[in-house]
Amino acid sequence: MKRILLIVGGGIAAYKACELIRLCRKAGIAVRCVLTDGGAHFVTPMTLAALSEAPVHTSLWDLKDEAEMGHIQLSREADLVVVAPATADLLAKMAAGMADDLATTLLLATDKPVLAAPAMNVRMWQHAATTRNVAQLRRDGVTVLEPDEGAMACGEYGPGRLPEPAAILAAIERALAPEPEPALLAGRHVLVTAGPTQEAIDPVRYIANRSSGRQGYAIAGALAKLGARVTLVSGPTALPTPQGVTRVDVESAQQMADAVEAALPADAAVMVAAVADWRVNAAPRKLAKGDMESRLELVPNPDILATLGHGPRRPGLLIGFAAETHDVLAHAAEKRARKGADWIVANDVSGDVMGGTANAVHLVTANGVESWERMDKEVVAQRLAERIAHALA
Repeated sequence: MKRILLIVGGGIAAYKACELIRLCRKAGIAVRCVLTDGGAHFVTPMTLAALSEAPVHTSLWDLKDEAEMGHIQLSREADLVVVAPATADLLAKMAAGMADDLATTLLLATDKPVLAAPAMNVRMWQHAATTRNVAQLRRDGVTVLEPDEGAMACGEYGPGRLPEPAAILAAIERALAPEPEPALLAGRHVLVTAGPTQEAIDPVRYIANRSSGRQGYAIAGALAKLGARVTLVSGPTALPTPQGVTRVDVESAQQMADAVEAALPADAAVMVAAVADWRVNAAPRKLAKGDMESRLELVPNPDILATLGHGPRRPGLLIGFAAETHDVLAHAAEKRARKGADWIVANDVSGDVMGGTANAVHLVTANGVESWERMDKEVVAQRLAERIAHALA
């Protein structure tokens, strides 16, 4: 049985730790809890102990535990250390290597992987200090999840909400999963598109969409981990390039189509990008407000997926994505046939999928539909990468 050490930080989202413990236990993962002083203002040690069926640790100065250097044992007996919620204060202390209570001391003493799920006010999450601390933790090897976006207890709205317990569980399961065989895609070239496109209206305005690029980047990274040579053609995003991936940056749909053509041939192509269907003939200088209506004549963009599906340089396995808000499966099946794709990965984006950290998808193939439960986008990527590897084997 896999074991995690759950550090519950001091924030209103601490109550979600109770559901996370329940989900972990249901998934067969043993949980031991450390409750910070701040966390104890929101949940009690007895609640966590009842749910985890294990003692809850709260103090670095417990004479019974520390007589045998209990913080060292706690820091190393689990397979994974999880910090949820990870407050701005906890993240700062982790990044600085501080050790002034039980939680921070065992985080400094652990030799096991660490996963942090942030939760804080939107301004705190976007502050330069927090951005710097998160970047340092990621360089140190800590997995820091992206927070969810939405309404907060303080009344503000934006990124900073604790990811839902199901999404944290998916990240935990991914961290605990054995590394897949890296040679599965050795010698294969896989082309991936990701992110939005930006279609210029004039030098200062453009047409775009809400795609963050997270799912495409996760897929590119998962394919590279399986040994593939991955070319990632990316629209504008703020995401770092996955390790082992060759990235080509573009802005418009036409630029993306040209980059895809230049990257061929490929054994497989995964077209994840949210490509604008339309563009306008961009003005050479900024349009006045009154000129906008008369100048915004839409013309169709190249259909990259259909061009690949019906073209002479078609990859051996062609996968498209269908982002829908209604009739998801019907639209996906029609898209697969019309565009000549082998598979379509369809999802309902009427909620928080575009820009969020989790996804629930349907894999539509010639053999039917396979629906996957909502999970972290990294887990979706890993599962799809493994499916691609087996299809190409």
